[in-house]
Order: sequence, then C-alpha cells, then structure tokens
Amino acid sequence: MQKLSIIIPAYNEERYIGEIIARIKRVNLNRLKLRREIIVVDDGSTDRTAFVASKINGIKLIRHVKNSGKGAAIRTGLKHAAGDIILIQDADLEYNPAEIVKVVNPIVERKADVVYGSRYLDPVQKARNKSFLKKAHKNAYQLFYIGGRGLTLVANLLYNAKITDEATCYKAFRSNVIKGIRLRCTRFEFCPEVTAKVAKRGIRIAEVPITYNPRSFEEGKKIKMRDGIEALWALLKYRFFD
Repeated sequence: MQKLSIIIPAYNEERYIGEIIARIKRVNLNRLKLRREIIVVDDGSTDRTAFVASKINGIKLIRHVKNSGKGAAIRTGLKHAAGDIILIQDADLEYNPAEIVKVVNPIVERKADVVYGSRYLDPVQKARNKSFLKKAHKNAYQLFYIGGRGLTLVANLLYNAKITDEATCYKAFRSNVIKGIRLRCTRFEFCPEVTAKVAKRGIRIAEVPITYNPRSFEEGKKIKMRDGIEALWALLKYRFFD
C-alpha cells in the first residue's frame, strides 16, 4: 500500500492547526489504498501552534527555532516525508481537506506525476471568488486576485505550463519528482519555483477543480505584495538559470 505524506507548513496558526489536522484525519483514503502521514512543520511560531500540535496523536511535528518562511518549512517537510505521494496543505482553513482525494487521485491512477488543485476551473467557485472581492478592503483583495492570475499567465508564457492556477496551495507530487528537484525557496516563492522547475523538466502539470474559502488579512492571511514581486522574479529567474 502506498503512503501519502501531507506536509503542513505552519506559522502562528494556533487558531486553526487543530481543526485542519482533524479534518485531514477524517479524509477516507481507503478507496485510493493509501496510508496517511501528517507532517507539521512549525516555522518558529510565537504563539501556541507547536504546543497545540504536540498534543495531537498520529502526526510528525518538526520545529524551526526561528521563522524562516513557508518555502523553508516545505523543504524541511520534504526531508522528513516518507510517502510515495506528497501533498502540500496550508495550516488555515482556506482549502478543504475533503478534496485531497480528488487532488491525489490522478497520481494514484498513474495519469499524472504532478497535480494542482485549481480555484478557477469550477464556475461556482469562480463566482465565489468574485463575490469575495466585493467585501471589505476590496482593493487589496483585487490586487491579490489579479496578481495570482498574472503569475499564472507569466508561467504559461515562459514555460508553456498550460495551467489556470499557479499560486494554489494544493499541489501534489509523486515523491521522486519533487525530491528530484533542488529547491531554493524560503518564502512564498515555493509555488513559482516548483512550477518553473517541473515545467522545465517537461513534466505535465495536471489540474483538478477545487473549492476555496479565502480568509481576510484580519483573520491572519500572511501573503503580501512583496511576495508577489518575489514570485514574479522567481518565474523570470528560473526560466534562464538553475
């Protein structure tokens, strides 16, 4: 039976970490004949994230002494992942673990080696995205939305990736693929770096539609304009180097 490693990079997510792990544990992987491994990488949290996670049975907790960034946490998780398939799961509740089965299924069925969960393939979800943009602080969220779509466009132009959602959290990989890529990311540039390096190897990125429940900056969303600029630079840089 194959193993699925679920890597959760977490920084100051004490409010959500227990619930996201509980939801992951409720996912029925029997149909896919997968065993589950949950790896939480606490990225130097200053709240009780690590303490809450340490009280939960059946997970592997790894702690960074200081905050190093999401990309660094993912890289640490990859070093400890023993699964045949590896999936990235944010620590908040923006992405629904019930859809993990949908995301990893093409890999299990040997139809793909890399799968992204796209927030833009389902027309109902696309309508929800637009509705969220009309809420408080809409200008900030519109910039975030446009930035994500722009990065996808750049990824398609530079790498012929043929994807709709470069910045999605839900990315699943056959283990030998992701571990065969030398990652340098420390912050949110994990997404563009891994997209660039997968595409440069000629590996097709499959996509499946997923739902998405975006949280506000007041609720703890951490990505900033700086991260969008770094992501764009990563796409440009890795087109010609590394």
